[in-house]
Amino acid sequence: MELLAANVVYGLSLGSLYFLVATGLALIMGLMGIFSLVHGSLFMLGAYLSITVARLTGSFTAGILAGAGGAGIVGLAIERGFLRRLYKKYLDQILVTLGFVYIINNVHLWVYGGWAKTPFIPPLWAERVFIGGYGLPLHRIAIIVIGAIVFLGLWWFQERTKTGAIIRAGMDDKEMASGLGINLTPVTAGVFFLGAALAGFAGAVGTPLLGGINLKMDEVMLAIAIPVVIVGGMGSIKGAFIAALIIGVANALAATYFPQIDILMMYIIMVIILLARPSGLFGKKL
Repeated sequence: MELLAANVVYGLSLGSLYFLVATGLALIMGLMGIFSLVHGSLFMLGAYLSITVARLTGSFTAGILAGAGGAGIVGLAIERGFLRRLYKKYLDQILVTLGFVYIINNVHLWVYGGWAKTPFIPPLWAERVFIGGYGLPLHRIAIIVIGAIVFLGLWWFQERTKTGAIIRAGMDDKEMASGLGINLTPVTAGVFFLGAALAGFAGAVGTPLLGGINLKMDEVMLAIAIPVVIVGGMGSIKGAFIAALIIGVANALAATYFPQIDILMMYIIMVIILLARPSGLFGKKL
């Protein structure tokens, strides 16, 4: 039982990280109809910026702010400069964002080199919490709490505010919302900035969980974020949260009890959910 409990906590921490990455992508895809391959690169950008600033200042908080803010600014620049002209042009979106994946990756290679970097872990986060004989670093508990707080904040923003109502209207029918006089330009820009900043924030707070950062982490996190969005349902914050926790816990349990299918678990879950609900757990039926 102790091993099972430890694995569940481990899975919830992974799921919280997956949620922080995927929820921004869910909003971007849901509101703007943009399939952004650059989302994983913004996660990586946030991770590298955070450890750089944290080591320079000695402040993990400053690193988190730098990672989230830097990723948000870069994401907004990409959206304003290129993607806002590509609404419903899915092939063009994929090609443009793929180009930025290579650009961001090579800039990181030039600046940081090709070697993996160790994370900056605050002393408090390095403390251990014991479940029976199993010790878990405190940062795993911290990221579960952070994920829950971010989920509640985003849910309240989307469901209980005027701006959230405009976002939902834009998700349901962008053309109709524009026809009713709603100016979606600042909304789409703000959502893209928020989604990119969340990716950078995830990279910043997730580095202790990952044990290090490298130039392949963008591919890994994008490959996780897309199934989370699909399982949860396009544009659904609640769906992304629940899907991320399911996938995180399933991956953790599979790694211990069924290592042969560990890497396939999220895709098995995705297939099962889509067979039962093609629009995802909380996605709207097409």
